Amino acid sequence: MAEPSTTTRRRGRLTRDAVLRRAVEIADAHGVEALTMRRLAEDLGVEAMSLYHHVDGKDGLLDGVVELVLEEVLDAVGRLEEDESTRPEDWKAAVRARVLAARTVMLRHRWAPAVMEQRDRIGLAAARHVDGVVGIMLGAGLPADLVHHALHALGSRLYGFAQELGEPKDDADAEAMAAMVPLVPHLAAMLSQVAHDDPDSTLGWCDDQTEFEFGLDLLLDGLERRARGA
Repeated sequence: MAEPSTTTRRRGRLTRDAVLRRAVEIADAHGVEALTMRRLAEDLGVEAMSLYHHVDGKDGLLDGVVELVLEEVLDAVGRLEEDESTRPEDWKAAVRARVLAARTVMLRHRWAPAVMEQRDRIGLAAARHVDGVVGIMLGAGLPADLVHHALHALGSRLYGFAQELGEPKDDADAEAMAAMVPLVPHLAAMLSQVAHDDPDSTLGWCDDQTEFEFGLDLLLDGLERRARGA
């Protein structure tokens, strides 16, 4: 009997998890624009059509990789809960720790926030992550109405990223914004005094770790004052 080819052996071992994990690796290394069904199939050593047994086309693939990243968020949050020595005691610190754990994951997969914003479905991993935050707040005695407002106020920060105002999309966009400087003197004066010391920590133009945590703390402090009736 003839020995099966390498492609046949790979196809026989192919699973949805293997497809999605390789897709995430491609997006991490080359950007989500490089993630096509053909490129993925070539990397896995299979025919492109065989991928449709595991994902429902490109849309299904994008939903799947987002879900995989959010499962990674759940794993990161789970490790926080397992370590009793570092488990936060108050609700604000606990929510903060969860959000920053999620951000650590997003910094490993810098393409994920943009894809998440484009998708119109909420997967189980995303819902479970939010459910955990809601559980912390309700368990601390915050009223359901305030918790509901909190989810809207925190928005995408719950998942570890935030959409920045006026963020340039590429070098050409940045140059166009620079050309506007004479027309926006107050903004230019502010920016001339602002320095971002750690550009490698950013998901975007000004979304570095310091700015992210500042916004998160501002929201949590406000929610805490509301919870106290201040």
